[in-house]
Amino acid sequence: MDKNADQQKTKSLMKRLPDLEYQTLWAGVSVAESTFSFQGDSNKYRLISQKESVGNENDRLTPFITTSKMDAESLIMYKFPERWSIEEFFNFEGDMAWNRASTFNLNIRYGRQTMALLAHAATRRLRNNLPENYKKYNAQSLANKVLANMEGDIRVKDDKIIVTYYKDHEPLLLKDKYQNISQTLENEGVSPKIPWLFDFKLEFRFK
Repeated sequence: MDKNADQQKTKSLMKRLPDLEYQTLWAGVSVAESTFSFQGDSNKYRLISQKESVGNENDRLTPFITTSKMDAESLIMYKFPERWSIEEFFNFEGDMAWNRASTFNLNIRYGRQTMALLAHAATRRLRNNLPENYKKYNAQSLANKVLANMEGDIRVKDDKIIVTYYKDHEPLLLKDKYQNISQTLENEGVSPKIPWLFDFKLEFRFK
């Protein structure tokens, strides 16, 4: 996708916002509504812009596109904050193949998104088990500063898949969280068997 073209569209959209007719919701906050169409799309969408005015500072204009039939005030008060949590997800996890589309083929894009969700699920627990400063790493930093430095091997013994790490696991405190994980799960009443891996158990070793 053309990044420069996207930037031009954003600038064009932002130029429209100051000229919209704003209605005051409460002191310092007002809202305006117009229509919007994407290039090559004949459908009309709702363009809603929130304006925040603080003293003599420049107004802060924040737009979003929606198909919701909810009135603009309710969207601003209830739905808009939820939207920002979604924006934060894409900004934080964007490098797990969310930040660009290589094709318009829906089957391929759904496949990429499925793999991205699997990667997110696999790394989310890992990130939560890392020391506090690592939990703020976005996907790219996690890959470059944590996953890329891991060295080890994988082997199968009896009913276990054994993953052994040889390097840089001490500062990550991985041993405390993952050593004897099958026994830990059993103690918690959780089966350590992995159904989609022929009921093998997963074990970690650290050297």
